Amino acid sequence: MSLTGFALSLFALPSAASATQVMGVNIEDTSVTIRFDGSVERASAFQIPDPDRIAVDIGGADPGKSRRGFGIVESVRQGRYDRTTTRIVFDLKTPAVVTGGGFSADGRSLTLRLQTVSATGFSDTSTAKKIFKPVKSAMSSPPRSKYSLTVPIDSAKSGLPTPRIYGPKGRPLIVIDAGHGGHDPGAISPFGSRREEDVTLAVAKAVRDEIIAAGRFRVALTRDDDKYLILRERSAIARKLGADLFISIHADSAGEGASGATIYTLSEVASDREAQLLAQRENKADLINGVNLGSEKSDIASILVDLAQRETMNSSANFASLIKREAGPLMNLRSDYHRMAGFAVLKSPDMPSVLIEIGYLTNPTDVERLFSSNGQKRIALGLRKAIDVHFAQRSAMR
Repeated sequence: MSLTGFALSLFALPSAASATQVMGVNIEDTSVTIRFDGSVERASAFQIPDPDRIAVDIGGADPGKSRRGFGIVESVRQGRYDRTTTRIVFDLKTPAVVTGGGFSADGRSLTLRLQTVSATGFSDTSTAKKIFKPVKSAMSSPPRSKYSLTVPIDSAKSGLPTPRIYGPKGRPLIVIDAGHGGHDPGAISPFGSRREEDVTLAVAKAVRDEIIAAGRFRVALTRDDDKYLILRERSAIARKLGADLFISIHADSAGEGASGATIYTLSEVASDREAQLLAQRENKADLINGVNLGSEKSDIASILVDLAQRETMNSSANFASLIKREAGPLMNLRSDYHRMAGFAVLKSPDMPSVLIEIGYLTNPTDVERLFSSNGQKRIALGLRKAIDVHFAQRSAMR
């Protein structure tokens, strides 16, 4: 697709330094109010599922401090979407949607009305976006430049990105996924405003470098810079590359006292639902380990999908145990280190997958450990040891 006629107005974008600051977020039972120290350009609110969140983009604003939640809001996170837009994310305890709202007369506060809904109701409205604009007089807007420049630009590339693969050919491939990125900063620490997207990328690179140095496997990263990937793209990239193991890295936030790393694998309930959906898809070609299920009857395809996913779940759980054994002394695992959940990045039917919350950004000790080069090196070394044993066991079984 060629996009000709793209107009670039010849006036400078406002600098981030001159933007209005988010001064505070007030949470009530059925509303939230965002306050600014000046007027802003616009705002939009929308829902994000899995997990349930409400996101608000503020044009012409700098982010303020994150804070704990209240009522139906678990926590509030803030970060940059681009150089002139701040994204505020409300992590929800229970599904809720924005039903309306608006700016104050002076444009220095935005109030959003919230209403709790069912999980289905949340999903049904997750793509809807509500736009809010301050009321301005006709004289309040600066005149637009009468000059413009029209230039052709390249079309957007379709399909999944293809990351670089490091390591000797023919060896098993591990794909490391650094959680969040781009306009989604993830959790933000109250201690120095450290962001989840930064530490997950740093740890992912440390794991990559440790695997490369060992020289026994191939390795790739789903992202090696500050880019945004949707959840399904992350595991899809790994499957596209033919990964033998997928590790997604995150850093959690919680109440006071929470500390240490947690490993998640796919839950039984999520597995059953995912297998059912996979078996119902019309195009089943090359769905499971390169086996074409398109010619199979639906009941046989369902059985094959279920068997493949059960084997993958067992392999994932075994790898979680190996992380405990090999990496536990190096990366401070919680006592209840292994949990099961329905994370989208874990739902590949034929690729062992784990999601590791390497620590809590709400804990100052964890923050110091996670953002230190020594702490990142210890995590990388521990995971590499677990990977070595995982593939040694697989070779022995063969």
